[in-house]
This record gives sequence, C-alpha cells and structure tokens, in this order.
Amino acid sequence: MKLSRLNIKKINLNDVAENYAGQDILMKLGELYQFESGIYGYGNIWTKLERVVEDIIIDELDKAGCIQVEFPKLQPRKIWDQSKRWDMYTKDGDIMFTLNNNLGEYGLAPTAEECATLFGANRLPSYKNLPTTYYQIGEKFRKEIRARGYLFRPRTFVMMDAYSFDKTAEDMRKTYELMHEVYLKIFARLGIKIIPTVSDNGVIGGSVAEEFQAITKLGEDNILYDEQTNIGLNKEVLEFENKDEYLKQLNITDINNLKEYPAVELGNNFQLGTKYSESMQLYYVDEEGKQKPYYMGCYGIGLGRIIACLIENNIIFKNEKVKGFSLPYNIAYYKAQIIYNEQNKEKAEELYQKLVASGVKAILDDRENLNIGNRINDVYVLGTPTMIVLGNKFNDTEYEVEDTKDGQVTKVLKKDIISYFLNKNKNSALINKSCML
Repeated sequence: MKLSRLNIKKINLNDVAENYAGQDILMKLGELYQFESGIYGYGNIWTKLERVVEDIIIDELDKAGCIQVEFPKLQPRKIWDQSKRWDMYTKDGDIMFTLNNNLGEYGLAPTAEECATLFGANRLPSYKNLPTTYYQIGEKFRKEIRARGYLFRPRTFVMMDAYSFDKTAEDMRKTYELMHEVYLKIFARLGIKIIPTVSDNGVIGGSVAEEFQAITKLGEDNILYDEQTNIGLNKEVLEFENKDEYLKQLNITDINNLKEYPAVELGNNFQLGTKYSESMQLYYVDEEGKQKPYYMGCYGIGLGRIIACLIENNIIFKNEKVKGFSLPYNIAYYKAQIIYNEQNKEKAEELYQKLVASGVKAILDDRENLNIGNRINDVYVLGTPTMIVLGNKFNDTEYEVEDTKDGQVTKVLKKDIISYFLNKNKNSALINKSCML
C-alpha cells in the first residue's frame, strides 16, 4: 500500500488519551471514525487486521470440523417469540434494536440462537446428522446503555458465534470441551494469554458457562485467579445466591487463595442443553424413531475486542509519553514500512515493488514534502512492526531493518531482502504469549 492513498490526518501525540491510547491514535488519524457513541467506521489498518484475526479463527474452527454459515442480521420477531425471548431482549433487558413497519416487527441481531436452532433443525433431522457445529462471523447490535473504551464496549461489533448440536448431554459436554481447546489454540496463535473463568449464564441461558478473559488494566471485569492452578472465576459470581455451585465446579474451598485482577472478556461459551430446541419445539429423530430435543452449545468471540486488546497491549512509550504502537509481526497485515529521502525515491519504489511481488505486505511512505523524521514517527502511529529507512546513510548494498517494538536493527544484504522477509513470515508462528496491558 502506498501511504499517500491512505490520507491519514496529522496528529499531535501529546493529545492522545492516556487510556485506550492505541485506539485514540487511530481515531485521530481518521482510521476509526465515530458516527455516534458506540458506532464506528473502520479504516484500512483496522480492517486488514480484522481479516488476519478472522483467518486465524476460521482456520482453527475448520480444523475442528465446524461448518461456516451465515445467518440474517435482520431477524423477524416471530422466531424470537418461539423461544419466548422477544420480551426479554426488548423490554426486560432492552438489549435489541427493533423496527416496526408494514411488513411486521424485526430485531437487529444481538445474538443468533433462534436462527441457529431453526437452521440446524432444517439440516439435521436425524441422529445420523449429529454432532454438527455451525459458525458465522458478522456484525452484531446491542443497545449498550454506556458505550465505553472504543471497541471494548461498542453498540455494533463483529463477532464469531458458533452453535453446536448433539444427541445427548454427554455429547454436548464433549463438544463444549472440544471448543474450549479450540479457543485456547486461537488465542495462543493471536499471542494473547487467556484465562478461562467460570461465569454467569446471563440471558443466553443454559447450565454451564465460561468466559475467556485477558488480564488488563483497561478491563471492566474483575476476575479472581490462581496462577499456579490456572483457576479463574468472574468476581460477580460471588454475588449470586448459588455461588457455592460455581465454586464447586472449580473445587475451590478458599477464595483467599485467589488474586483479583481487572480483565476484559474476549470470548464466552455456554452449554445450552435443550433450552432452545424444546422452547421452539424442534427435534431430531433418534435410533428408535422417536423425536428428541437437540442438546446445544453456543460459543462467541469478539473480534473488535481482540484487535483493541492487541493494539493497546503494544503501546510504545518514549520519555514516558506515548510514541505509538507496534503490532506483533505475526498478527500485523503490513509487515514492513519503507521510508526514504528524495535522493533514494526510485530505490525505495524498487524495493517496495519487489516485496509486494514476492507476497510481502508492505507500506511505502510516498507522501510529498515530509522529512525522514516525520515519516519515522508515522511508522509508529500505524503500528507497522518493522521499518526500512533509505536515508543519507543508505549505501545501496544492504538494508537496515528495524524492529519498531524494541528498536533492534538487522542488516540485510540487498540481494537477501526477499528471503529475509519470507523466512521471517515462516518463523512468525513463534509468538509473544502475553496480553498484559
């Protein structure tokens, strides 16, 4: 990508918010645009990063045998009446955006259990069709009373939601455990240290639920966590009348052994049981020819929160002031940013074309009337993990590739630059496992 086409705005880093600095930088650049509180438009940097996260999620779900589908975002009231959740989402909880016209009443999808149950029942009439898990990735809509933290709690957001169908409670639990392991693989590939915690079932329902939390000072949840046993618990559970049931699930006898941390929820899994199949009267035919309710599970991951977490986790400071951010190499869509002075313009263009032709995603800062210092500063506000400077010291025989996270410089012969990045791409599976903001 040539940076002149991105049309980023000039920003003053001294004005960047102390909290959510990375997302605030993107807002000031124009790469995030707020139409109103909790409703955003996304620029190139965010959108490309979202595709990387999406591909990792899809890859792991496909490996586990899940099937990708797509449900409507505009959902008729009648299917929510079948599950008896319309009033729960529109009146009691006031979560769903609704519209009413001459065609009827509709809701913008805050979740998709009703659609998934109807879709599954149509495709899975027999025990021979089970187990099956469907998933989709798309936009969801929720009437958050207080949108906050940019993409940590917006009113519209991109989410992966999956729905499993099994014959028995035991089979459902096996699928639930399988998805638990899939989630751990997804977050490991994203470089996020995740803590599975027991949580409330909320309005989704079911008997068992777990959250996938990342410890962060920016999180609005508080979790109790034992690093030695990797046991986690959302603190809100302690306020429930049946809190002892939750503690029993984890074999916790003394909560004083757990430390409290702020955290952000990046995913949530539920064992739904037969809640939806029975309320909607949708069944499969078992081995004896009898109708039986599906045992279901549902599983969600918030892509926006993941990206926000990755950006805020990788803030760069200089003299205790925000300098920008540097995305992990394996996650960044654009791997390198090329900057140059006027005398090296043609050589920079040549390098850019070679990288792009070899499949290495790169940014060429081709903007006019900027000095090298200005161009270097903008590498950090875009989060590019490496930069190549063709300045006065460039000798046309080797490039200096700088890691923007730690400042480490690697000298690479001009003839070896393509193989250097191709090898770096292969080795980028060795990722940073932490998400401590």
